[in-house]
Amino acid sequence: MVFSTTLTEVRGNARLATGTVAEEIARLRAEPGEGDIAIGGATLAAAVAAAGLIDEYRPRVHPVLVGGGIPYFPRDEDRVDLELLGSRTFTSRIVQLRYRVVR
Repeated sequence: MVFSTTLTEVRGNARLATGTVAEEIARLRAEPGEGDIAIGGATLAAAVAAAGLIDEYRPRVHPVLVGGGIPYFPRDEDRVDLELLGSRTFTSRIVQLRYRVVR
């Protein structure tokens, strides 16, 4: 699933979203089978979070500090309480955290 404001077509095993974020995620969740829906990009993630459609967060912490860019968590978002489900440290020193959204 590709969300874009500039593309008119996509190739391969991808589909260009035609509805809102909420409509497209509802469509994906209604498909048979199990699986995760991964969201990439700060702007798209903010829209999905604002719609209350995120069940889990799986941030990765990289051992480097950088500045600039689009904030992944906009400052105007409401508080979201999380429950830690697990963590994993990779040999590269990257730490992945897994949190469930408390509703």
